[in-house]
Amino acid sequence: MKQVNIFLLGALMSLVFFLSCKETSSELSLAGEWQFALDPADAGIGQEWQKKGLADVVRLPGSLQEQGKGDDVSLDTRWTGQVVDSSWYNAPEYAKYRQPGNIKVPFWLNPDKHYVGVAWYQKKVNVPSGWENRPVVLSLERTHWATTLFLDGRKVGEQNSLQTPHRYLLEGLDAGEHTLTLRVDNRLYADVGINAHSVSDHTQSNWNGIIGDMKLSAKPSLYIGSVRIYPDIKKKQALVKVQLKGNTGKGTTTVVMQAETLGGKTVGNPVRFAVEAGEGAPAHAEATVDLGEEARLWSEHSPNVYKMKVSLESPDGIDEASYNFGFREFKANGTRFEINGQPVFLRGTLECCIFPLTGYPAMQNDYWAKIYRTCKEYGLNHVRFHSWCPPEAAFHVADSMGIYLQVECGGWAEVGSGKPQDQWLKEESDRILEEYGNHPSFCMMVYGNEPGGADQVRYLSGLIDHWKKKDPRRVYSSAAGWPYVENADYWNTPDPRIQAWGAGINSIINREAPRTDYDFAGKIRSNMPTVSHEIGQWCVYPNFKEIEKYTGVLKAKNLEIFKETLAGKGMEDMGEKFLYASGRLQTLCYKADIEAALRTQGFAGFQLLDLHDFPGQGTALVGVLDPFWDEKGYVTGEEYRTFCNSTVPLARFPKMVWLNNEKLEVPLEIAHFGEKPLPETTIRWTVSTADKQVLKEGSFTREIPFGNCIPAGTIGCDLSEIEEPSQLLVSVRIGDTDIRNQWNIWVYPAVKKEVRNLPYITTRLDRMTQDKLNKGESVLLLTYGTVPPEKGGDIVVGFSSIFWNTAWTRGQAPHTLGVYCDAKHPALAAFPNEGMSDYQWWDLMNRCDAMILDDYPKDFRPIVHIVDDWFTNRKLGMLYEARVGKGKLLVCGADLQNDLDKRPAAAQFRQSLLEYMASESFNPSQELKIEDVLYTK
Repeated sequence: MKQVNIFLLGALMSLVFFLSCKETSSELSLAGEWQFALDPADAGIGQEWQKKGLADVVRLPGSLQEQGKGDDVSLDTRWTGQVVDSSWYNAPEYAKYRQPGNIKVPFWLNPDKHYVGVAWYQKKVNVPSGWENRPVVLSLERTHWATTLFLDGRKVGEQNSLQTPHRYLLEGLDAGEHTLTLRVDNRLYADVGINAHSVSDHTQSNWNGIIGDMKLSAKPSLYIGSVRIYPDIKKKQALVKVQLKGNTGKGTTTVVMQAETLGGKTVGNPVRFAVEAGEGAPAHAEATVDLGEEARLWSEHSPNVYKMKVSLESPDGIDEASYNFGFREFKANGTRFEINGQPVFLRGTLECCIFPLTGYPAMQNDYWAKIYRTCKEYGLNHVRFHSWCPPEAAFHVADSMGIYLQVECGGWAEVGSGKPQDQWLKEESDRILEEYGNHPSFCMMVYGNEPGGADQVRYLSGLIDHWKKKDPRRVYSSAAGWPYVENADYWNTPDPRIQAWGAGINSIINREAPRTDYDFAGKIRSNMPTVSHEIGQWCVYPNFKEIEKYTGVLKAKNLEIFKETLAGKGMEDMGEKFLYASGRLQTLCYKADIEAALRTQGFAGFQLLDLHDFPGQGTALVGVLDPFWDEKGYVTGEEYRTFCNSTVPLARFPKMVWLNNEKLEVPLEIAHFGEKPLPETTIRWTVSTADKQVLKEGSFTREIPFGNCIPAGTIGCDLSEIEEPSQLLVSVRIGDTDIRNQWNIWVYPAVKKEVRNLPYITTRLDRMTQDKLNKGESVLLLTYGTVPPEKGGDIVVGFSSIFWNTAWTRGQAPHTLGVYCDAKHPALAAFPNEGMSDYQWWDLMNRCDAMILDDYPKDFRPIVHIVDDWFTNRKLGMLYEARVGKGKLLVCGADLQNDLDKRPAAAQFRQSLLEYMASESFNPSQELKIEDVLYTK
């Protein structure tokens, strides 16, 4: 090839951008039918399949699996992904799901076909006249994974990128028919980790195929290889660096650069200069394009996107391309991030390559627009791509919608030990930066997720240095989760969140009485920005109506198992009720996590796991949305934004349960990261009853700058006038806007009503108790601490929802999903509730034995259900009643005996039960024999 010596021929010139020329670049789509063959024995190279015709047919772009190619799923399927709970392979309860024709696995979504290995694709193409002796580039937007290309039986080359296009240069083509043969191998080219979402069956599936844009492009002898754009937000200029490829031959090639809006309006003047031919390798050309005062900055609040059009005009043709960019400076400043000098608080969620209909990522703009639109509807401004990098469409749409992206290089692996993945990850990161680096939404990058390896710090520190030198347009860190490295721009750590791995019921939401005056300040131990890793992970019961939505490659056979086991326990009618009740608890837990983050001074942000469900790793139903980013019916974006938004009113309640001899005093504060500071603003608060009667209200006026922990005054309310057990609503609103937040609290009488005709209260179903029942008396049986393991005594009941899921965590507590009850049941008349867990249930759940009622009649229902883990679907009760003999029995698994002077909610629950049992309403309709009643230790 020949060296290109670059010199500027002129300064900025007001010229027409694209000039006439002899011919333009041409393109030929390769989408359509391809001949095809599977090669499970990897014999194709040795047998020279590239020189033979292939018998089968598939359509590309697409995958084998979506076209019914591959092997049937069986007990012998070798999945790409770790199976922590292997009980499906041997447990009796899964036996019918291991039978041919009824294979259903519980640990992730199920494909009908599975294939890992080599597949061959072949297509005959007609090269148009006029393409002779021109460079022709074959471009495959995304493949899975390694490709080898043959042209007319001759090997052209091989590539191994997992997340950027494979491009092959074809030279010396004649016009007429040619045969393209592609060998695609979806075995692990490098050990990026079988759980990495770039390759794993946990989420997208380990598919084989080619997706996205597939084409041949004829180029002039000198053409554009790549373009990097470096905006200067102060000067409103962009330095444009063009990599030139090909052979200039003789003469001069002219480079023209022009900035435009996405709508095609020119911004600033074009820059035009020439490059001169010479001996040597490909070179670079660069120039500065001035957009002038018309240029606008890019951020979440004003996502102004520009397009840089670059043209190479040479005697034998023209090559042109355009690239999105934006004027933004995203950087770390102390413990915070800034966008263009303004503080940023990241409110993020993960995207783990979850695309159930195709089993591979969406390549079109419309689906990504749905994803980001939903994120913004739920108050988020940030998406982390867990151990994978999305396609061009994801960046393009994020640019226009103002979403900050953390991109990862495809790894969840051991690093730093010198194994092949070390080099591959570095090369892949370079490809990602080269391919997507101009996008303003591409603000953050790490290697991947939670690395292993004794020498990981050295390796990852070296990567960060390499990235910073190569491309300073974003911030970099080591990995999601760990380790801390000193040369990183920020630290991504799991410490600042409510529920840690292995915490069980020792987390603050389970261990301590409910309050909202805590934060994560004690867990911020770095001078760089700290981002909370995978905050939340709160589960919800499955939504069985969702099953019918899985009409593509991946089927919800895991959900089918859970639905069938629930029906087998006689509770088919309870699925929707369990979903709603556990969903409200899940929402409460996410509210607690997010508000604690927003209350933390100097915190940089959080990354939720997750806004939508994660269908793998045992089935982790951690989203308030399903895998299709659709609502499940228990929380809307409007409600979610009350506690997750750019501006959020917050309250530091020292407790959530009060007595009417106390005074409510609660400091208010604001977290504000909006478009601009708020001038003198009125902050209004109210305390109201369940029927919306306002008991007390007030307001404060103040300026609201950027930041957390902005004091806004203190709520004060005397509770002495509240004579009945009450659930109150404390609401705070900023001005006349829709910025608001609210919390339920409970107020109980300090002096209880006297209850006459008390029942017999016992902890044993002994002979005396049986005699009283046989005589027709009423009995309150309190079973806390006496339930044997086989009847539920070994079920760890906590207040919070399940963390991640019990299958993947090897049974980490808690094991339940809150309560469900009929809020209007007379037994609960003096214990105000809404039929599901809220903070007044904390004390009861904190000291409670679940009671397994599977042996009772299938239509038997407790008054208060404890919602079980969907893997076991046991009928669990906290409170139930029955006629036993001539008597009436009420059984409660919660502790209603100890420390009641310090446990107002438990004392009030006991009071409600006693009032009920003394009333005519205590008339159980369900009957049990004495020998069938749950026995105690």
